[in-house]
Amino acid sequence: MNKTTLFLAGLILSTQGVNAAIPEQQAKLFGEAGQFTKGIEGPAVDASGQLFAVNYQQQGTIGQIDINGNASLYLTLPEGSTGNGIRFDKSGFMYVADYSGHNVLKIDPKDKSIRVHAHNEAMNQPNDIAITDNGVIYASDPNWKENSGQLWMVAPDGKTTLLEKSMGTTNGVEVSPDNKRLYVNESVQRNVWVYDIQPDNTLANKRLFYKFDDHGMDGMRTDEIGNLYIARYGAGLVVVLSPKGELIEQIKLTGQHPTNVAFGGKDGKQVFVTLQQTQVVNTFRSQFAGRSYNLLHSNE
Repeated sequence: MNKTTLFLAGLILSTQGVNAAIPEQQAKLFGEAGQFTKGIEGPAVDASGQLFAVNYQQQGTIGQIDINGNASLYLTLPEGSTGNGIRFDKSGFMYVADYSGHNVLKIDPKDKSIRVHAHNEAMNQPNDIAITDNGVIYASDPNWKENSGQLWMVAPDGKTTLLEKSMGTTNGVEVSPDNKRLYVNESVQRNVWVYDIQPDNTLANKRLFYKFDDHGMDGMRTDEIGNLYIARYGAGLVVVLSPKGELIEQIKLTGQHPTNVAFGGKDGKQVFVTLQQTQVVNTFRSQFAGRSYNLLHSNE
């Protein structure tokens, strides 16, 4: 699909969001319930189509789920580490937000070796991560007890930079498909912020992108035309916002507590959602492929 077609399709969706009732679909179960703990998070899909999520059967692990929904143990993290958000870079390396170890971990899929990519004791508990095309990582860093949070940048060499402190409870974080915007949400305060990514990968021009009136938020992901998919914790929904900040779709889930979202499948249009209380994965179809899917397949 060329850029002109994608733009027109996105414009149509945005128009529908303004002039028509919000479309809604129902997600389906993917795999068996109860194989992951209530700490099920992540999720992320690699270039081969394998889905990964944290805390398979016990905390401190990563599980993998094949295309048929069969789950198994992928690896156990080092003692003291507990995973949350997972992302892949375009070379196929896995990055894991390790909230209990104050780390971002890097895993080589060839031998499953694990090393600390970034560490900073000033991090509260790295929660979710987003990655640009050139390998720069942005990490949300909430302090749930204080209802506050921070936002970090991790360079490709692992150097950490605190971009902003004294925020609300930072949680979901994602990059736009053109790598020009960063979205960050605050779960308790129900705000979604957007920043402009500068040439040096710092942020500028912070403004409110969307504010919800109820429930919380968790992970977020963008599709290839820039729509933002947000896990609405407590509402049992994934909602879709257009690049203009218009609510254009919502997907009803089989549980009330979604934690994060990932794109995969054969064409990048299958969306996977991890659910906390029911300890299971939901899936639904999107009209557009995910940005993350296109990044992984950009070298093909």
